[in-house]
Amino acid sequence: MSEVRKFTKRLSKPGTAAELRQSVSEAVRSSFVLEKTKVVEPLDYENVILQRRVQIYSDPLRDLLIFPIEDVSISVIGRQRRTVQSTVPEDALKKAQSLFVKECIKTYSSDWFVVNYKYEEYSGDFRMLPCKSFRPDKIPSHVFEIDEDFEKDEDSSSLCSQKGGVIKQGWLHKANVNSTITVTMKVFKRRYFYLSQLTDGSYILNSYKDEKISKESKGCIFLDACNDVVQCPKMRRYAFELKTIDKYSHYLAAETEQEMEEWLVTLRKIIQSNTESLVQEKKDAVESVQDDESSTPGKSENILESLERSMHPELMKYGRETDQLNKLSRNDGRQNIFSFDPEVQRLDFSGIEPDVKPFEEKCSRRFLVCCQDFSLNLLAQLSDRAEEGPTNVEPFFLSLALFDLKSNCKISADFHVDLNPPSVRDMLLDNSEPRAEGVQGHCPGQSLVHGVPESCLRYIKRGVFSVTNPHAEIFLVARVEKVLQGSIAHCVEPYMKNSDPGKAAQKVHKVAKQVCSRLGQYRMPFGWAARPVFKDSQGTLDADGKFSPLYKQDSGKLSNEDMMKLLAEYKKPEKTKQQVIPAQLNIIIKDIPLDFTNCFTASYIPIKPFEKGAEDIAVEVEELVPEVAKYCYPFTVYKNHLYVYPLHLKYENQKVFAKARNIAVCVEFRDSDEADARPLKCIYGKPGGPLLTTNAYAAVLHHNQSPEFYDEIKIELPIHLHQKHHLLFTFYHVSCEINTKATSKKQDTVETQVGFAWAPLLKDGRIVTLERHLPVSSSLPPGYLGLADTDSRKQPSMDAKWVDGAKPLFKIRIHLDSTIYTQDMHLHKFFHYCQLVQAGAKEVPGELVKYLKCLHAMEIQVMIQFLPVILMQLFRVLTNVTQEDEVAVNCTMVLLHIVSKCHEEGLDHYLRSFIKYVFRAEKPSAKQAKMTHEILVLSMATILKQSADFLAINKLLKYSWFFFEALAKSMAMYLLEENKIKLPRGQRFPESYQHALHSLLLAIIPHVTIRYNEIPEESRNVNFSLANFLKRCLTFMDRGFVFNLINDYISGFSPKDPKLLVEYKFEFLQTICNHEHYIPLNLPMTFSKPKLQRVQDTNLEYSLTDEYCKHHFLVGMLLREASVALQDNYDIRYTAISVLKNLLIKHAFDNRYQHKNQQAKIAQLYLPLFGVLLENLQRVAGHEALTSCPASSPASRDEFICSFPSPSSRSSLIADKDPACGAALPNGHAIKREDSKGSLNSEGATSSPDQSENIRRSSMRSSVSHCSRLDQFEIRTLLMCYLYIVKMISEDTLLAYWNKFSPQELINVLMLLEVCLFHFRYVGKRNIASSCMRPPGSSERRLAVSPPASCRVQDAWLSKHTAAERKSQTMPALRSRAGVRLQHLGSLETSFTLNHNAGTSEADIVHQALLEGNIATEVCLTVLDTISFFTQSFKTQLLSNDGHNPLMKKVFDIHLAFLKNGQSEAALKHVFASLRAFISKDTCGFCKSKI
Repeated sequence: MSEVRKFTKRLSKPGTAAELRQSVSEAVRSSFVLEKTKVVEPLDYENVILQRRVQIYSDPLRDLLIFPIEDVSISVIGRQRRTVQSTVPEDALKKAQSLFVKECIKTYSSDWFVVNYKYEEYSGDFRMLPCKSFRPDKIPSHVFEIDEDFEKDEDSSSLCSQKGGVIKQGWLHKANVNSTITVTMKVFKRRYFYLSQLTDGSYILNSYKDEKISKESKGCIFLDACNDVVQCPKMRRYAFELKTIDKYSHYLAAETEQEMEEWLVTLRKIIQSNTESLVQEKKDAVESVQDDESSTPGKSENILESLERSMHPELMKYGRETDQLNKLSRNDGRQNIFSFDPEVQRLDFSGIEPDVKPFEEKCSRRFLVCCQDFSLNLLAQLSDRAEEGPTNVEPFFLSLALFDLKSNCKISADFHVDLNPPSVRDMLLDNSEPRAEGVQGHCPGQSLVHGVPESCLRYIKRGVFSVTNPHAEIFLVARVEKVLQGSIAHCVEPYMKNSDPGKAAQKVHKVAKQVCSRLGQYRMPFGWAARPVFKDSQGTLDADGKFSPLYKQDSGKLSNEDMMKLLAEYKKPEKTKQQVIPAQLNIIIKDIPLDFTNCFTASYIPIKPFEKGAEDIAVEVEELVPEVAKYCYPFTVYKNHLYVYPLHLKYENQKVFAKARNIAVCVEFRDSDEADARPLKCIYGKPGGPLLTTNAYAAVLHHNQSPEFYDEIKIELPIHLHQKHHLLFTFYHVSCEINTKATSKKQDTVETQVGFAWAPLLKDGRIVTLERHLPVSSSLPPGYLGLADTDSRKQPSMDAKWVDGAKPLFKIRIHLDSTIYTQDMHLHKFFHYCQLVQAGAKEVPGELVKYLKCLHAMEIQVMIQFLPVILMQLFRVLTNVTQEDEVAVNCTMVLLHIVSKCHEEGLDHYLRSFIKYVFRAEKPSAKQAKMTHEILVLSMATILKQSADFLAINKLLKYSWFFFEALAKSMAMYLLEENKIKLPRGQRFPESYQHALHSLLLAIIPHVTIRYNEIPEESRNVNFSLANFLKRCLTFMDRGFVFNLINDYISGFSPKDPKLLVEYKFEFLQTICNHEHYIPLNLPMTFSKPKLQRVQDTNLEYSLTDEYCKHHFLVGMLLREASVALQDNYDIRYTAISVLKNLLIKHAFDNRYQHKNQQAKIAQLYLPLFGVLLENLQRVAGHEALTSCPASSPASRDEFICSFPSPSSRSSLIADKDPACGAALPNGHAIKREDSKGSLNSEGATSSPDQSENIRRSSMRSSVSHCSRLDQFEIRTLLMCYLYIVKMISEDTLLAYWNKFSPQELINVLMLLEVCLFHFRYVGKRNIASSCMRPPGSSERRLAVSPPASCRVQDAWLSKHTAAERKSQTMPALRSRAGVRLQHLGSLETSFTLNHNAGTSEADIVHQALLEGNIATEVCLTVLDTISFFTQSFKTQLLSNDGHNPLMKKVFDIHLAFLKNGQSEAALKHVFASLRAFISKDTCGFCKSKI
């Protein structure tokens, strides 16, 4: 009944039929699943290290047990500026009155606050370790006998270059001799010969068609078979004969006598050396036989004594060999086995997040525009200075700007340039400018602009433009203006005529002088030219491009919209009907050089590097970026510009003024509407004048009552704006008539006022930048700003007289380019309310919540631009919350909204920069108030527990990293700034905060373990973010408390979880285990036990007991979960094994723990892995290892099979054939027939009912999963981990571990070593090459690299690649040689260090063989170390019964396995030394044994 109740409990609420079937299916499946891993309560870490303080500090390896001091610190990093001085004005904060402006200024002038983790480089994957020398500088090259056949078949020259090298090469003629053809001149064929030496010292002569060496040799002569070489001139000129031992001859001929002599000398030397060595070998053989005959058969003699009497004194060194000397010899030049792991070799950094950088100014595509010259066809010598030469006869002025034809808008500010020579500029000096107060009284060189004389900035000819989105349809447009004179057509005409240019020049110059002296401050349009900037969308400059001809400006097509149409026509020359003005415009576009100096920002602040006294100065031209989120970036510098664009004046219907035709617009910026108010000096002037002036004029159109304007007026806004700040537009009628007879009085009336318009800058406290239509007043009464609204206009007023019935006659556009003012209404109101509250205003309940909710409607681009300011204010509000939970939750919801929007726009890196560099938890203003991290944790838990707003919950889960990072930084700063870091960890944070963290954890768990299928991305993200946060908590908090949090979280998972949840679990564990102080967290030290317990089990630290998992919490949890995962399907096993391996790689390369004693202590932590591998020995061995058993008789092979512990009920067909497999072992212990996850059962054959139930469930699971086999990738990875631990662990620990085993279990230990030799054997270059060339889909490696979607694929492969003894499910056994070859290549797929690509080059194969050879050699030496130590430690057991025992037999089998699997020459030297030592220890006993 209990099972039924359990079953019904698992059923979900009734829904659709499909859901019901799914629920039933899961319930049924889960009834056969392993029970949940037993929860082990972790130790109270802080209490343990306090109690064992003496033991820890007296430990010579205490660095492995103690967290380092000053692990965390705060550093203040100076903000990196690209300008010589800060962009923020010195008195900016004093002048600012708005809270928003103040916070912006603080943000741009403050330094970065960074929390530093001293060992952060050690807190990630092994790829993040500071030591990057994972791979040896030079990989040793090993020689294997198996490669000789392959190399003989390959190109001989490459072979020789690898071995002995080419001794001689050249052209020879070779006779093709056989029994039917007589040797004559005709049978000689010209061939290219290579004489080379092989590795065994023999020589070979290969012939090829040509010197390029084709793949196929045309023939070869082995010189060790030759006994003589003689000349034979009768055969052919320069011929010689190579005679062989078997009376056969090779006839060769050189092309010159000198070449023949050289070949003869070389060949004779080789043949002579071969003959001498052959004679010596025969002599040695005879002496050896005589020595054997002379020795007394019955008298045993010491090997050293016999070698002393030997005729070969060089053999004495072998007699002096000892185990210690052999060990020292093996340790010479050893490699770290993980150096050849595929992930270490590949070092793929794609999964690692890049370093977080601080906020920087936008980096767009920048280029330099150098204006050099502008000249028309009317030139004259105006100066007495000969070097100046002919110049234009009147002044011309250029303004350059970028236009984007694709976006149909202007994308840069205007860059004004004055290219007039001094003689032409002098024409303007006589002009008096009554309204240009900035010009009057100016003394050149006296005033400074940010430390630079203002005079240096008057005639800047170089502009730096920037483009965020470059493409081929961006144009640089140059507009040309001249001094106002009359109509455009009239002024252009002299330059377009082909009459006498000299006469015309003088005439134009004469008129120009009069015009300049009278109307010098007014401009008029003249012409325009354009050129493309980029060749493509990658930002390649079109440096070779040229400007179009100078087109005459049409008075009806002046606006920017008209310019876009003209550019579209310019792209199609056949449609262009523009009038061309003959001119030369010399403007160069080029990339900015690396050593670019002496440049100013658009606010005229010098940029580093800047040289004082420089003359050739450049200035940046502001980019007008479209208001699109992807082009936005957080502001980092102070900038406060306003661009004003007068667009159009409709004056054709006005009746107030008699003359209003040549209309000039004068723009001023004022802060008062009183009668005596003066304009502010904040408008950027034109070249030649002061940097800042009080007014600016738009270009004048002659005789036009409805003029269009294209001018851009740039204003430097004050820091504080109030309601009286406004733009004032004054309209003038300019008299263009030049009457020389007129009196001076009449001459002065150049301009007549014909109206006023004004535009207040602020509306409801914020700047309004929409296109505006303004009425025009004929007068300017005091207090005129009060007449601006519509109602005021309708009421009759004695002061104001509106033109044309107060209709909106004047159209303007305003563009704000400010980093301290926002135009967003919601953001403005929020900050305004916060300012009122700070000023002491009484808070209205719910009012703050209302403003917080309105922030959800904030524009995304504003959100990004002011991101640091907004986020800091929200955290400030969150911290200063009194008792209103609603405010805290809503504040967190706004934070969540901003974070999600940034992610959606792909701008989450700005959030990371904010957290790392800007975020700073401030102290709450109210006493007893909670800190930022305390409030934030409560708010997060509240949101997650709300069942209604699933959208907010999902977002919080998805982007949880931001909030966890904020929590971690807030905690760190709280500890450091409040000096709490010196307190014991248990007292650092209040208990309420620990409860809040636990509550948050419990709120997260169901969203991961239950909703994972519904929200896979969200659940994965929060799983990873939580792991990172808890990893940080291990640095800050009570570690025992954090261990409990980890334990609670892992307890939410179970063995029946699907693949996705298992991945989450191991990702969580991997992140936690990557803690920089993971080793001290596991306390690698001995824990004393009670006497009774000590008697019962003396080796609790050697297996995955509850005590072990408690004392070494993290490593115990990881190993337990990994051992359970090994019983699951491939994907889950793959994940677990990879996590374990990567962690061990990290330990192996951690430069803090490179001493052998430290490595031994770390390896000891992983000792229980041995037990896990022994439990899975049959699966780890693999089928190929079984079939390659070195035993010669069937009986011994049965022993081999029976020695495996706990085979699966279906995992080995061979084991199933033998009924003895299930019987008791010789020591009386039974082997269970299931995939047990416990230790080896040594309690006898009986088991309890509970155990039987577990066995039933376990076997059911393995039979259902069909995934009990381990593939080669898994086997090799596990064995690599095992070999690392065996190599590093201390001999004392290893001996103590072995001593707890019975003799039969010791055989299993030795079996594991033998399995290592088999699975890491070197298979040869031929096999490696063939596996590389095989299509990826046909090999097991494909399964190893990419986990299989179905286990049936793996089963199919295994059935295809097994030996002849293993029957296929679909085909009869392969008995042919090809079948055996296929079996041999089955293990070849284990060459898993090769990265498979579409094509594998010869170099890849050579490198792969090099890696495989080094792995095989290192494995061989590690096994030799272990087996040598084993034979020393168990000498008595090995010699029992005169050496006739299974243990001695297994040790000898391992020594034979070294030879059977084929080792490198370097390894064989040590193998034979070990074998000699093994035999010499007890020659008599060894000879008596029946091995």
